[in-house]
Amino acid sequence: MAMTIERAAPPREDRLQAGTAYCGTCAQLRERLGRKDGGCFNQANRSFGQSFGCQFTLSLAMLNTLRNTVVIVHGPVGCGFWSVGGIGATRNMKRLRDPAQGSTIQISTNLDESDVISGGETKLREAVIYADREFRPEAIVVTSTCVPALIGDDVDKILDELRKDVSADLVSVNCEGFKTKLMATAYDAVYNGILKNLSKKKTERESLVIPDKLDDILWNYNNARTVNVFNVGSMGRPDELELARLLTALELKVNFIPCFASPKDFRKVLDAALNVSICGTHDDYYVQHISEAYGIPSIIDTMPIGRKGTGRWLMKIAEHFHIEEQAKLLIEKEDAALDEALEPYRKILKGKRAYISGGEMRIFVTAELVNDLGLEIAGLKSHHIDHFVEPVLDDAPVSGDTCIDIASQHPFEQANLLRKIKPDVLLMHIGGGNFTAKHGLPVLPLFNPGFNYMGYSGAFEIAYRLKRILSNSQYNKNIQKYRPLPYRESWYEKDVGAYIKE
Repeated sequence: MAMTIERAAPPREDRLQAGTAYCGTCAQLRERLGRKDGGCFNQANRSFGQSFGCQFTLSLAMLNTLRNTVVIVHGPVGCGFWSVGGIGATRNMKRLRDPAQGSTIQISTNLDESDVISGGETKLREAVIYADREFRPEAIVVTSTCVPALIGDDVDKILDELRKDVSADLVSVNCEGFKTKLMATAYDAVYNGILKNLSKKKTERESLVIPDKLDDILWNYNNARTVNVFNVGSMGRPDELELARLLTALELKVNFIPCFASPKDFRKVLDAALNVSICGTHDDYYVQHISEAYGIPSIIDTMPIGRKGTGRWLMKIAEHFHIEEQAKLLIEKEDAALDEALEPYRKILKGKRAYISGGEMRIFVTAELVNDLGLEIAGLKSHHIDHFVEPVLDDAPVSGDTCIDIASQHPFEQANLLRKIKPDVLLMHIGGGNFTAKHGLPVLPLFNPGFNYMGYSGAFEIAYRLKRILSNSQYNKNIQKYRPLPYRESWYEKDVGAYIKE
């Protein structure tokens, strides 16, 4: 399907026929994905639900990482307030890229009841001009919440009118939460804004006068060896350093975007030989646009987590540059060193049963990693499902009868499933820690930007952390004892997918 840049990115229910309501075995999931109609995952729903995230919050989390940028939340002051708690961590991650970076600057237009009647466009104009004059950022990003979408504020038109009055690049991100049930549409919304306003066909280099042929030759050589690696908000600087180490060993140059990048970095995207995704769920909208518009090759396959995932990821890149033998030698060397380091941990972890919950790509590559450490996969839960899961699902070390629940939040289903499968350890999305701890089991966050999860060093760090939390889970046992989950026994007697309507 040809990609076009529109005012707003379409919901993933429409674009990818993705779904958030499914419960069955991995064998049944494989069969359904193989059907010509894609299984019609987007047609399923629930007759009862218990909380799910909105795309606005996830878009804001991604945008808050951008350097030299002011983010304007166009909506009530409550929208975006949740992100205040994470701004300190985001600031620290920015400073690991640029020590001169300050904290995230976020402004709210603070729409109230009268604005719902008369419109919030005046407040938005004032906020944009204030942000430009007060902070002098490279870019000002305006995020649209539900309210301006419902009352009809034309954010794109307002920004077009203001471009001549401000020095910053203006970016509109239409990410109203009510327009989709799939939080991952948030990534498309952010990339849509970047494509409309920051990704330029004409690069800085093309505007320079090349003084001699030697400079031209050096420029073309560096361009031919440069890889854009699309990072995600769920990884931090330790992960980037590990992936940069591996690609540098293959004599490749690496740029990391979009998280923690500056606005000008998006103008350099086209000066690379290859775009490589870490997670297809995160990047396909942007990468496909760039490939179709400018002919830059791209790779969307697996995540570089665990031995198998990292090796496959490296080999896909090596095949593009015709350096397969060099990559094989690197992988063999890293595998040998990792095997030696993991030997004492495998003896401790062998036979333990793990339950993994998170993004569709991440849960399956993490399953391969923990299986390599000697653990068995007791069950899985994914936020949503679409065709990007197929390569990692086929290679995942799960049996055909391993249960998988597709749910954006809905912790009541997770509680039911965990009661039935009785795992020894949980690997969970960090956003669910409040209710997850009440299961009384040791919990390892599925990601943490302060830790290393990716590559070979990431595999060792996960082994170390699993050993540590399994050695003492008394804290969570006490939480379960004194703050039990609120569900009745009658719910645990039902099937996990009892409320799912096909």
